[in-house]
Amino acid sequence: MHKILTLNAISPVINDVFDENYNISADNANPEGILLRSFKMHDYSLSPETIAVARAGAGTNNIPVDAYAEKGVVVFNTPGANANAVKELVISALMLGSRKIVDSIDWVKTLKGDPDLAKVVEKGKANFAGQEISGKKLGVIGLGAIGALVANAAIDLGMQVYGYDPYLSVYAALRLSSQVKIVKSLDELAKVSDYVTIHIPYIADQNKGIIDGKFIANMKDGAVIINCARGELVNNADLISAVNDGKIARYICDFPADELIGINNVICTPHLGASTAEAEDNCAVMAAKQLIDYIENGNIVNSVNYPACSMPRSSKSRLVVLHKNVNNILAQITGKVGSEGINIAHLSNQSKGNYAVTLIDTDEDIPAETVEHISALADIIKVRVIK
Repeated sequence: MHKILTLNAISPVINDVFDENYNISADNANPEGILLRSFKMHDYSLSPETIAVARAGAGTNNIPVDAYAEKGVVVFNTPGANANAVKELVISALMLGSRKIVDSIDWVKTLKGDPDLAKVVEKGKANFAGQEISGKKLGVIGLGAIGALVANAAIDLGMQVYGYDPYLSVYAALRLSSQVKIVKSLDELAKVSDYVTIHIPYIADQNKGIIDGKFIANMKDGAVIINCARGELVNNADLISAVNDGKIARYICDFPADELIGINNVICTPHLGASTAEAEDNCAVMAAKQLIDYIENGNIVNSVNYPACSMPRSSKSRLVVLHKNVNNILAQITGKVGSEGINIAHLSNQSKGNYAVTLIDTDEDIPAETVEHISALADIIKVRVIK
């Protein structure tokens, strides 16, 4: 029986994914796998029995992914599963940035009981005039699963769309409307855009505060910034200064910070990006399937700390080896297997950064001694056998 621990409330749809060989509980001790959403694991005491952690969502800032890689714990996320939910929030943010909808709703609430309500409304509505987004220019930073959906939807709404993504893959490019114009720098995107929306992962040592005073200075006067990615991507002090000066007309942020609350023309929503029933179901199902595939087959899909590595099962036993990405390590692993008289039927090896994965299929049982001998090699992190 495989034990799966849930550290947050996870959509019950996972009960249709896990079969009778799995025990799913919020109380499981020494679990083989962990499912979570926003639970902060940096100070969490991880069981030595745990081999995988699956985040039902895209961001993994709440998980010490590098430390877990050193322990041989594969961390999964679910990119794209909540993409449509975030896209729809961004589209609503475009409207909130263009029309003074929130302000007008708050004003109308003050009119309760006014005997001249109709006249007051007709006279006061001029204070909340806005602009249409059709024909305006939208800059999209990051053209992954979410950014591509936003770009395509904005094209359908009549906007001119410019995209910036230095890591744009061929697959991602194929998802984009041919009308999306790709720019080569953030400066170029800032200068052309009436609206900018951010869709990149937050990596502290690479892009903290990437939207700062320098970026804002290159923008048009009265531009709008939308952030449904991560709060840390924006320098809040520079942003507030720009809003107060009128350089930025509105900032719509899905990550409230104390300094942002109450600032005129700053609208904060409480991290609603993936907060739909559909997104929670999609993320839960994807996370559960990835856990199952890794536990039962050693296959890795959508890991943030180990390379993607998959191979169909067609043999009696599978050896799963997590190791450092160093010279000659694969030869050492296969040499140990061969020296003990075991024939390798199939093999797959993939690497990413400092880490690598090797899957070896054999038509015979793999003795415990073989596992011990491979585990004793330098730069081996974790070895297990799946039958």
